[in-house]
Amino acid sequence: TGEKKKVMVAIDESDCSIYALEWTLSSLHESIANSELLIFTAQPIADYSYLHASSMGATTPELVKSFQEQQKRAADALLQKAKDVCAKHGVTAQTATEVGDPKDAICEAVEKFKVSMLVLGSHGRGAIKRAFLGSVSNYCIHNAKTPVLVVRKKD
Repeated sequence: TGEKKKVMVAIDESDCSIYALEWTLSSLHESIANSELLIFTAQPIADYSYLHASSMGATTPELVKSFQEQQKRAADALLQKAKDVCAKHGVTAQTATEVGDPKDAICEAVEKFKVSMLVLGSHGRGAIKRAFLGSVSNYCIHNAKTPVLVVRKKD
């Protein structure tokens, strides 16, 4: 079709997601040379109940807005860090962020941005922790409408 393929690397604040980005840039460099690279991060939906409790039951709209702005700044800083990593590899990346449950936001972004391949880092949790905490990568493997590559950092 002549349309460039798009590879999306989903990141969070963890070392394993930055490792997955660096691995992608070094190991798949030739494969993604003619593709667009999108770095994506999700801003989790905040639980404002602790804000409500910490403000003596008077959660003002200004407090909520301030908290949301802080989350957005953190996401932007994380994406800038990722762009800096890409620049060291001579790659220019697009960035995007959405608010939502990370596993759902990632799968929705795959469709929204017409991604050809999704790359995720693995936290390397065991089966018991995964059962209790859930696994974003496991969810995306089963629900993303594109091939998913999970990169696990060697111990």
